[in-house]
Amino acid sequence: MNKRNIIFGLLIALLLAILLSPFASPWPDGLEKVAEDKGFLEKGEVQPSFTSPIPDYSWPGIGSEKIATSMAGIIGTLIVFGMGYGVAALLKK
Repeated sequence: MNKRNIIFGLLIALLLAILLSPFASPWPDGLEKVAEDKGFLEKGEVQPSFTSPIPDYSWPGIGSEKIATSMAGIIGTLIVFGMGYGVAALLKK
């Protein structure tokens, strides 16, 4: 795969993150909902190993929830891309 295709794929992923992130559901996912309904949600909660820099996708200094969620999508996409690219580079050697 050439670099042009990689960059094109990254740009498409970033565009999707920007446009679709604000439409993410605010409701709990299936497992969380079942744990909540069955009354054992708190049993799965533990003290986190580290504090998230953007808890609940609320980016510090950004007042708009939609923009903050898009920023979290962008950052997440770049992190996953970087990790994938790094693993691919290591495996290629």
